[in-house]
Amino acid sequence: MMAELERSYEKYFRQNRLPHLWCPGCGNGIVMKAIVQAIEKKGLTQDNTVIVSGIGCSSRASGYMDFDTIHTAHGRAIPFATGIKLARPELNVVVITGDGDCTAIGGNHFIHGCRRNVDLTVVLFNNNIYGMTGGQASPMTPMGGKATTAPYGSVDRTFDACALAEAAGATYVARSTAFHVQHLTDMIAKGFDNKGFSFIEAMVQCPTAFGRRNKFKSPADMLKWMRDHSVMKAAWDKLEDVKKGEAIGQGKFPIGLLYESSGSELDYDAAYDQVIERAGGAGK
Repeated sequence: MMAELERSYEKYFRQNRLPHLWCPGCGNGIVMKAIVQAIEKKGLTQDNTVIVSGIGCSSRASGYMDFDTIHTAHGRAIPFATGIKLARPELNVVVITGDGDCTAIGGNHFIHGCRRNVDLTVVLFNNNIYGMTGGQASPMTPMGGKATTAPYGSVDRTFDACALAEAAGATYVARSTAFHVQHLTDMIAKGFDNKGFSFIEAMVQCPTAFGRRNKFKSPADMLKWMRDHSVMKAAWDKLEDVKKGEAIGQGKFPIGLLYESSGSELDYDAAYDQVIERAGGAGK
């Protein structure tokens, strides 16, 4: 009889809260597991790590994770996490958010979290739709993608959350997918190493709210789509501009480490400490 494989990551879950409520074939569980495996890989502990989430399918993950966790208001995970980080800068603070939670109602908080370079690791579960609230189009629904609010296809241009994060000032930006499990784990783990705002977009399949409306026959087909349309960053960079344009027209996109700063930028904790130091010496 084969010995049962050791699954050391299971200690990071609240077993009494399982099984989870996500639909069969949903990719959220894959990313949740990747987060805890990255935590284990970097030697972080349950005592020095806090998980903060907003509202949405992805944000339910915090309830299953055996850490100090907080399930906040819609779009407000990043400001809650900022407060925790300022009060307890020694903690590792991880934000779990969705494409609607982060880039719609939480968009301004997302931008300013990047701008301030708060030392957070933000993992965006991008399923291209509002899954929990009825299948409405999100800012990251592809053009032409169908949703309850776009039954004939969305005409809105799609946010590139990674490009937005880099432009706004994030010091680590990466993307991966639920198909590339080990790669995704590595991208999250490297985000923990960055002293500043780390943003990882994790593309996930939503077979119920997105897949059924957009002619994906199964969750496996959605994973195959990610496999066939993603291009590793090193290969993407070798494409000529014309070829990149063609690839984008075919729905292809780069995955991997998309941007990392030189490390010269001051993170928000350090900048705030300088303010406190200056205030303390103001009367001298």
